[in-house]
Amino acid sequence: MTATTTIRIDHAALPDQFDRSRPDAIAESIESTLREDGITAEASDVISHIKIELPTSQLAAACTALADLKLI
Repeated sequence: MTATTTIRIDHAALPDQFDRSRPDAIAESIESTLREDGITAEASDVISHIKIELPTSQLAAACTALADLKLI
């Protein structure tokens, strides 16, 4: 069994480079970027935030990728 981490990013905290009117597209973009970096992640729009789920073993790499996107 693999431990899973969930990261939540409030829509209001999204940088201007993201079109907040298209949260599904934002989630897809984040997921795609993480997967390109070799991170097994699932991102989705959940009403007030973007939810990203990934194996805890990949948390450090995901944080680096998300920081590059200015999401954290």
